[in-house]
Amino acid sequence: MRSRTAAATSVALSTAAVLLVPAAIPTATAAENRPRISGHRGAAGYAPENTLPSFDKADELGVDWVETDVQRTRDGELILLHDRDLRRTTNVESVFPSRASRPVSDFTAAELALLDAGSWKDARFSGTRIPTLGQTLDRLDRNGQSLLLEIKQPDLHPGIEGAILDVLARKGWLDGDHVDHRLIVMSFGTNAVRTIHRKRPELKTSVLVSARPSASALRGYAAYADQVNPDYRQVSGDFVAAVHALKGAHGKPLETIPWVINTASAARTVAGWGADGMTSDLPDVAARALG
Repeated sequence: MRSRTAAATSVALSTAAVLLVPAAIPTATAAENRPRISGHRGAAGYAPENTLPSFDKADELGVDWVETDVQRTRDGELILLHDRDLRRTTNVESVFPSRASRPVSDFTAAELALLDAGSWKDARFSGTRIPTLGQTLDRLDRNGQSLLLEIKQPDLHPGIEGAILDVLARKGWLDGDHVDHRLIVMSFGTNAVRTIHRKRPELKTSVLVSARPSASALRGYAAYADQVNPDYRQVSGDFVAAVHALKGAHGKPLETIPWVINTASAARTVAGWGADGMTSDLPDVAARALG
């Protein structure tokens, strides 16, 4: 009688376990297969791009990864800015009218600190400043966010790769957790990506491309990069398949994160290709589109 009871109990527990499994597996699989959505320049659709309020807005939207652009000032400070000059996203034409068209590298950090980098977006962001890379890393750590860091126009900033690595090290972003899970360094400048890979081979790196690269170019990128990230309008599903067929710099399948996806239909298209991620000025729109 005791053995029958034990057997019945065992069968019941086994059956219960089997019934529970199907409900759990699809949820986990869906989460794992969905492309990772990164906020482009923070959440640039809602706040002034590449500023602390933009990263905070991405955090408010539940976005764990953000992308930003880094350049260097005349006196060696690393700051966040996308464009070659300051006219589009600051009041430089009012503060430094005779130098407004000059590149970022013509200004000192103290001069850039005088500029308003928020009013162009909306009056409520008046007084927002251009952040340094160090300030940004501190804010992302506070928010628990991860970083796609683009080295912007590296040819205009010789040696910027080493300076970036110095700041990352000083701020604790070259430890195991950040390197393994929270940091990717990328650039359109392939020499800059090669330099980062040579100096810190453990770092995950990406090559950015505006047009679809050839098969031979993809193979070349895979030698020193983990991702090839294109303008999504230039690629399709067969490109994603060609990327995934190669092994990247760390021996894992090469990845691709197309940019910049700002509509629900584009987000669904890129996800349908099997892309590993996407960047978006409106990351909440992309997230809703993918469920």
